[in-house]
Amino acid sequence: MNKEALCHIPKSNYAYAYKLDELHIRLRTAKDDLEEVTLFYGNKFNWQNKKSGWMQKVYQDEYYDYYEYRLQLEDTRLGYYFGLKKGEDYLFLTEVGLEEIFNDDMAYCYYFQYPFINAEDVHKQPSWLQDAIFYQIFVERFFNGDVANSPTPLTPWEDDPTPKSFFGGDLKGIIEKLDYLEKLGINAIYLTPIFESPSNHKYDTVDYMRIDTYFGDEKIFEELVLKAHQKGMKIILDAVFNHCGIAFAPFQNVMQKGRASKYYDWFFIKGEKVILEPPNYLTFSQVPYMPKLNTAHPEVREYLFSVVRYWTKTYGIDGWRLDVSDEIEHGFWRAFRELVKGINQEVVIIGENWHNAYPWLMGDQFDSVMNYPLTKLMGDYFARKAIDAKAFKEQLTSLYMRYPKQVNEGMLNLLDSHDTERFLTLCQEDKASLKNAAAFLFGYIGIPCTYYGTEIGMIGEYDPGCRKGFDWCEAHWDQDVYHYYKRLIAIRKQEKVLQTGEMSLFYQGKLFVMRRYDQEAMIDIVINQTQGPLTYEIAYRGKKEGGRCEEVLYNTPINQKDSLVIPAGHTYYIKIINS
Repeated sequence: MNKEALCHIPKSNYAYAYKLDELHIRLRTAKDDLEEVTLFYGNKFNWQNKKSGWMQKVYQDEYYDYYEYRLQLEDTRLGYYFGLKKGEDYLFLTEVGLEEIFNDDMAYCYYFQYPFINAEDVHKQPSWLQDAIFYQIFVERFFNGDVANSPTPLTPWEDDPTPKSFFGGDLKGIIEKLDYLEKLGINAIYLTPIFESPSNHKYDTVDYMRIDTYFGDEKIFEELVLKAHQKGMKIILDAVFNHCGIAFAPFQNVMQKGRASKYYDWFFIKGEKVILEPPNYLTFSQVPYMPKLNTAHPEVREYLFSVVRYWTKTYGIDGWRLDVSDEIEHGFWRAFRELVKGINQEVVIIGENWHNAYPWLMGDQFDSVMNYPLTKLMGDYFARKAIDAKAFKEQLTSLYMRYPKQVNEGMLNLLDSHDTERFLTLCQEDKASLKNAAAFLFGYIGIPCTYYGTEIGMIGEYDPGCRKGFDWCEAHWDQDVYHYYKRLIAIRKQEKVLQTGEMSLFYQGKLFVMRRYDQEAMIDIVINQTQGPLTYEIAYRGKKEGGRCEEVLYNTPINQKDSLVIPAGHTYYIKIINS
């Protein structure tokens, strides 16, 4: 028995409350090591009536097996330990380590415990989130709906962008294109920053309480929110609280008065006065015109929270995406969550974290994060073709097991964004790989997000290339990709199992397979990333007399078949129906 591989951590992604009366227990073991894992559990104050159950091996990555047991509990004051069997060996895993004999008379000294499920500790997300189809808009590049508020000089819409070019996209333009988004199937819009700023990207905020004049005004924003809501769409704003722009009034005051300024401690300045070159103050990245805010300072915190109150309450927005969220202290985000959820429990909080975000996803800070590790992994498999189906399945498993189930259900999953190259460019313009990646994205657990223009085949290198103006000339669109996206979104909405179902991952030869299932339905998403056709042997349990399969992506019945040829570079959604 590989003892070193064993891992269980109470009150973590290995033991967490999924609901007020449901606890999920996980155990990690070495790959293909154990024959049987038993969970012994009971009420801590009624231990003599403890129970036991076999744990199910639910996932496997390159090195480990992951076992899981879901407990429905009336009294959540739980004690538990594990029984591990391999051949003639049988050991008990307890809080103090491995034991050959477990003494139930001394159980309270040795078992793991989950003391109590408190309602405030259960990670809860907005009720609408799992139904959401997100669309990210870089506002300056979507559509120019009001030339009267456009900056000058204006770069021709069809030109390639530079870091400083302006194209004139605005909020009125988004209002005019809501019908397009509705037709596509979008029901949640994430906007890059819209507050006053001198740049085209607006991540260097000058005034957090004003809409940038190039984008419109508060009246236009109110109209956008109202009309989006009338179409059943949510509006999510970008909160840039890690840093501000150099023209932010408090920083300008410090530039004028130095240490004598009442705003001096709003920033991280080394010295009596501000020095710009090289900067003697902390910044975002190494960008002098984006000074870092001291969010631990009470006045800074209250100012930013007043911003949150204003936009959340006054305009009824539906969420905040938090820029550079991992560089701000956890205490700020805990207070931020308390404020936002106090206004409206249904407002979503999404962090920008590019790596393991578990410390922010324990129910006391964010609802979700932008799932950039998944973005990287999809790039490795679909675009760079650096890994095969087996490695993709194993690495995907490792990523999935980082978080509790409800966290995975709310992750914002994306192929590309304003901070990456376009996925089709990453694919070297191989459309089949983009379509396969999109099919995976809309089938995977979590919330799919499309970066504006990906659905029509837009290309572009990393910033500024990925921020080109949306091409509204339909003759230029890749109609095949566009209609494929529409079909994927429609299937996602139609098949509830893709929104809320369980998930299993496996591979069959060179095919990658993801299964989504619940008590009512089962869909196998079978992806062929090779250059030739491959046969998928449809493996499923419980097929009743008269059962059939239906290939839902192309709407082609495959009744009574136990195998199916998947063409090169294609994904099939196979709906397995027991009738």
